Amino acid sequence: MRYRYGNTDVYNLPGGNVDKGEILTETIIRELREELGIEVEVGEMILCGDVIMPEGKEDVLHGVFEGKIITGKPTLNPKETSALAVVWLPLVDLQNLEMYPNVGAELQRFFLKRQRIDYMGKVGQKWF
Repeated sequence: MRYRYGNTDVYNLPGGNVDKGEILTETIIRELREELGIEVEVGEMILCGDVIMPEGKEDVLHGVFEGKIITGKPTLNPKETSALAVVWLPLVDLQNLEMYPNVGAELQRFFLKRQRIDYMGKVGQKWF
């Protein structure tokens, strides 16, 4: 998903926060239904990593999972996301994009080389 912060396009994978009583896979299914109007099958976790937030905000643990669209075509729901567009980009471009969380190189490693990442520790996050 593409966002705009100042003069910078920033890319993010769809997702969101766990609701009380929800497990991660339920969260992914709900968030993708709400934000993009699609039903998904959640696969294995690709990676997780910590984003240490600027002063005054709580740190965030991000988890990225494989998934498969079962039904629907991703379409933004402006009531559920501030993203400007859904974009499909070549894997080879990911490490050169401004991303939140900044995991483009790790996603390339996973999808292009099939290297497991699991827990990557602190994400080297640039702020916009």
